[in-house]
Order: sequence, then structure tokens, then C-alpha cells
Amino acid sequence: MTGDWRGAWTTALDELEMDVAAVEAMLADEHRHAETPPADIWRPPTELGALPLELKPRADEILTRQLAVAQELARRLTANRQQSAMTSRIETGEAVKRPVYLDRAM
Repeated sequence: MTGDWRGAWTTALDELEMDVAAVEAMLADEHRHAETPPADIWRPPTELGALPLELKPRADEILTRQLAVAQELARRLTANRQQSAMTSRIETGEAVKRPVYLDRAM
């Protein structure tokens, strides 16, 4: 039973680590997943019980990587919004659609 418990946790951490690695790869190569994001979203397993003590360092390392990835995603989203706001203010030289009359009744 102990081997099954440890094996289940090892499998869960393997899957979680692959998910983090996929996002890290996506961040490293911005164009790789631009059109098709990963389809398999990691879901935490149920009924595993407590994490085996010997797997805690690995779980902590994966958590640290997850937090770094989340912070980088937030930074890039903010930069994207700022860039979008900036480009929306740039005139392209095309005819600007503005009102063509002036109301002089005032």
C-alpha cells in the first residue's frame, strides 16, 4: 500500500511538472503556442492523502517554478496591455473617420 501511495504521488508530481515545463517552454518560445495553446490542463488527483515526506523537496521546487511562471505570465499580460494601448494611439496615415461638418448654430 505504501508503494502505491508513493507511486501515486510521484505520478501526480510528474504530471504537474510536465504542465509547468510546457508553460515554461511556451514562454521561452513566444510563437510556438501562439495559435494553439496546450489542450491538456493539469487537474489535481483526488484521494491521494498526505504527500510523502521524501517528495516534499520536489513538490516545493515545482511550486517555486509555478509561481515564477505565474509571475512571468502576469508581467507579459501587463506588457501586452500597455503595448496595445500604445499602438491604439498611433495614427496609421489612413483617412481618419471624423465628423465632416461643424455645427455653427451656437
